[in-house]
Amino acid sequence: MLDSKVNGTVMKLSIKVVPGSSRECIAGWLGDTLKVCVKVPPEKGKANKAVEKIVAKVLAMPVKQVKIIRGNTSSRKVIEITGLSETEVYERLKK
Repeated sequence: MLDSKVNGTVMKLSIKVVPGSSRECIAGWLGDTLKVCVKVPPEKGKANKAVEKIVAKVLAMPVKQVKIIRGNTSSRKVIEITGLSETEVYERLKK
């Protein structure tokens, strides 16, 4: 992936957030970007928190290990995932 960077057990991944969706889910890949749908609107960081929770749930890891590090006010963001290798992240996202 173009925007995934791995350093030890830290991975950075580009995501596209779709706030106000009818359901919360990982909707698949848009090229090299992971599409994440959330029900909440993009107000006061609510959508950002929902994104972190959804990604953590899908990856079966604590929310504190998934953090938005770039794009807090944009629909395009970069998340940092700690504690999993790149292979583990992609395998868990396939399920």
